[in-house]
Amino acid sequence: MAGIPELAMRQIERWCAQRVPEHLQDQVRVECRTRGRAVTIVECRAPYVGTEWTELKIAQLRLDEFGIWSVFWADRNGRWLSYPDAPVASTPPALLAEIDRNPDGVFWG
Repeated sequence: MAGIPELAMRQIERWCAQRVPEHLQDQVRVECRTRGRAVTIVECRAPYVGTEWTELKIAQLRLDEFGIWSVFWADRNGRWLSYPDAPVASTPPALLAEIDRNPDGVFWG
């Protein structure tokens, strides 16, 4: 398996686009970045000073060699840790729902 399947990427991008109401998108956005078989979800905030937006890592979805997705969260040092008790899935929506649910507060604080 080479990279992220197109359908899965569209599902993740659509989920990101729906996180922030349109009237706030000049201040905050949720975006995704891919690297290999990992998709990192980040919250982007408009700059207070200057022109650089800041990014906060929210979650990372990883696709293994068997086509199974898992979800990770970033600790305060930016290290990715496996999210305990999260479902593994053959498509991203179940994991995206878990990020939304956020029962332990590790994704959205």
